[in-house]
Amino acid sequence: MEPQRRRAARILLMDGQDRLLLFQGSDPAVPDVTWWFTPGGGLEPGEGLREAAVRELSEETGLRGVELGPVVAYGTASFSFRGQRFEQEQWFHLARTTETLLDHSGMGADEHAELLAARWWTIEELRGTAETVYPVGLADFLEQLVAEGPPVTPVRL
Repeated sequence: MEPQRRRAARILLMDGQDRLLLFQGSDPAVPDVTWWFTPGGGLEPGEGLREAAVRELSEETGLRGVELGPVVAYGTASFSFRGQRFEQEQWFHLARTTETLLDHSGMGADEHAELLAARWWTIEELRGTAETVYPVGLADFLEQLVAEGPPVTPVRL
């Protein structure tokens, strides 16, 4: 079966202590396998990356005072979800917030059911975890972002 192709806007949302927000999820088809991932999701028809990032952040976090920065990374993810294969082109925006209290009420019922947890991670915690975190190499990339600021051109993750 051909994978479904989609485009997604993802957000590297960091708080005032340089912690990154990640969600824990699973595939209902394989419920015992979990992973951590960044907020964000697929683009709606006619929607641009920035618009999608703003919409997804609002739906998934309820945070309003988020400073959405530039696209700092991009990549392709191949995965299966509910038995369907996907090939996803994704772009990562850097964003900052001073608020950390989340409200998931804007998420659709399906999304909410698959969201197992939300957590703010330090770079050290990301580097030290044995849990699966996507995208791969996130801790090193975040450390570089915090030390040097956004890259001139987006980096492939």
